[in-house]
Amino acid sequence: MSVDWKAFVSQISHYESFVLTSHIRPDCDALGSELGMAEVLRAIGKKVRIINAHRTPQSLEFIDPAGTIEVLGDDVQPEQISADCIMVLDTSAWPQLGDMGDVIRRSRADKMVLDHHVGEDDLGARMYKDYMAEATGHLVVQAADALGVSLTRKMAVPLFAAIATDTGWFRFGSVTPATYHVVARLLEAGAVPAEIYSDLYERDTIGRLRLRGLILSRTQIEIEGALAHTYVLKEDFEKTGASPSDTEDAINLTLTVNGTKAAVIFVEQMRGGFKLSFRSRCAMDCNEMARRFGGGGHKAAAGAFQEGTLEQVQKRVLDAVRAEVAAAVAV
Repeated sequence: MSVDWKAFVSQISHYESFVLTSHIRPDCDALGSELGMAEVLRAIGKKVRIINAHRTPQSLEFIDPAGTIEVLGDDVQPEQISADCIMVLDTSAWPQLGDMGDVIRRSRADKMVLDHHVGEDDLGARMYKDYMAEATGHLVVQAADALGVSLTRKMAVPLFAAIATDTGWFRFGSVTPATYHVVARLLEAGAVPAEIYSDLYERDTIGRLRLRGLILSRTQIEIEGALAHTYVLKEDFEKTGASPSDTEDAINLTLTVNGTKAAVIFVEQMRGGFKLSFRSRCAMDCNEMARRFGGGGHKAAAGAFQEGTLEQVQKRVLDAVRAEVAAAVAV
């Protein structure tokens, strides 16, 4: 499925003001896509605000040096939000929108979605989706092209970060020749990979380092090394001095074990329940697995949420994952 850019441009032309939002626990693709799109829209004279349900993680604050992203409930109240159009980026699922979902449901503004994830809820929005795109950040570059906007450094830095992180710094199977073409354009516009890499991966806190050590120490290996799984409890954050956002990408560390084909991490949330993250480099489809538990994502990476204790959630999820991994490695 590719985006109908002619329809996208036509819809954009009808509005003067926009609110951009994305999913809770925002990652670089969410934040970078919002910031890049905001600059694209401002370049054609539109008024734009970015409002998220969750605050930008401290480790990713470099992506928004001016602090332009507002947080619902802290910087702005629901009744203060008005625009001609609300644009949702990098998700099309109600549970992923958190409290911004209620704002969207009540708003009389038109809605549109720009996303690359498989699966969607009825958000009452016009959908602009490309499941084959490796990152929503890439779609924002295409949106700029469709709108006749030249890329600037202010767009290029967050959009490069969006694409680089959603491809595991260009390691994942979602990377195509088109990925490198668009990245080359972002470099020409002013993105500096070494600086962005340093901001992303070379500014860890001691708490983040300790948490990752704890996550790795709990890693269990099953099915002759094909499956790895681990967990984080909410008390671990206080114990290590880390923050919940420090679990981002921790699951990928388990895939460095030789022979590992799939991985799952269970992260307890402050309000209870567990966030699940799935990774696969075998026939197990993470999106399909996540959908069984009310989530979604991509074939190689997806997420979901489950209520219950660690033991309860592990049993119901790992039983399903074990069956899929065992079948995949038996082929």
